Amino acid sequence: VLQNCNNQAVVSTQSTGEPLCKQKVHLKVLEKGRPEDAMPGIAGVKQPLPPHPLNGMVNKTGGKGRLTFKLEEDSLWIGTKARTEKISMSNIKNVVNEKIESDPNYHIMGIQLGPTELSIYWVYWVPAQYVDAVKDTILGKWQTFF
Repeated sequence: VLQNCNNQAVVSTQSTGEPLCKQKVHLKVLEKGRPEDAMPGIAGVKQPLPPHPLNGMVNKTGGKGRLTFKLEEDSLWIGTKARTEKISMSNIKNVVNEKIESDPNYHIMGIQLGPTELSIYWVYWVPAQYVDAVKDTILGKWQTFF
């Protein structure tokens, strides 16, 4: 267990021991700044998922992305301009997140699609108020904490 940029305990997804928001791979995306079409973020507030997709986010290559929850199909759709990946929520191994130090209204979120860290799909500029709802929806309300 490591400390993130805000001194909160988090499980490291990288072996460097460095907080996500300080790691080069994430810093490259964050330095481009918040997308103009990012949904408003509100730190310190927990809200349920909205009835529409979460959009205005970017992936690790800087491509626009959205998360659509298809609860009736128990699936998460990760959409980009190029394609939409439909993932059964039961196949998602973990979800990690960390506040973005330069803008705590938003988080970096990693959705682990396979057995290793290399299978994590990174999403940037996730509005803070939806982070817990995303994790609860994907992992289940009563996920185990290690």
